[in-house]
Amino acid sequence: MVRKAAILIVASLSLQGCVGLQRLGEVGSPPKMTPTANPTANPNWHPVSLPMPGATHELPTVNSLWRPGSLAFFPDPRAAQVGDIVTVVVDMADSAVVNDGTTATRNGSAVSGAPNLFGLQSAISHVLPSGADLSKIMSTNGSGSQVGVGSINRNETVTLRVAAVVTQVLPNGNLVLLGTQEFRVNSELRQLVVSGIVRPQDINADNTVMHDRMAEARISYGGRGQLTDVQTARWGQQILDIVSPF
Repeated sequence: MVRKAAILIVASLSLQGCVGLQRLGEVGSPPKMTPTANPTANPNWHPVSLPMPGATHELPTVNSLWRPGSLAFFPDPRAAQVGDIVTVVVDMADSAVVNDGTTATRNGSAVSGAPNLFGLQSAISHVLPSGADLSKIMSTNGSGSQVGVGSINRNETVTLRVAAVVTQVLPNGNLVLLGTQEFRVNSELRQLVVSGIVRPQDINADNTVMHDRMAEARISYGGRGQLTDVQTARWGQQILDIVSPF
């Protein structure tokens, strides 16, 4: 346990050290924006692998304008290949109210004795301390009480649109999307990241797709800057909150 805590502290210090150096390098200037680049060139990017159906072989047709495997007779303007762009619409309004209460009480008592122990009570009485009563060899009492109360009241609303790039086409035709946006206002940089997997059939005619149609969706809205620094607890306090037993 101590070793794990030490490793966690060292990792936190290393991470915070990198972030701290980055923030020190931006003193006197707004946060630097990430340059536009190929998302698949990022060391953290990796291809998605999911269970796929078996391959099917389409027989060629003679004297026909229909192409086997096509979803429509006319060309589809919606995103379908690697490099195509599709707009992801995030319209999330979640709310949850949970109230839990627990009360538990337990009492127990036990008395045991052996007034007649195979006729040996007279011999044993000389060995036992004076005043010992074989009819009351052991007596126990126990009690316990527990009271727990919990309440959750949460409301979250997120509405935004972000253009994502198709980074991979899975063998079954599903599209892997990755979209990033950055907004810098004064000294605050907001970063938006959306990724997931969608079916081509779920992409609307205007080349948009709702976030609830995305499988393995990952949506992140955050950033960095002077306001974020003020609202974030210092790394020393975060480490104490994790490792402190009190």
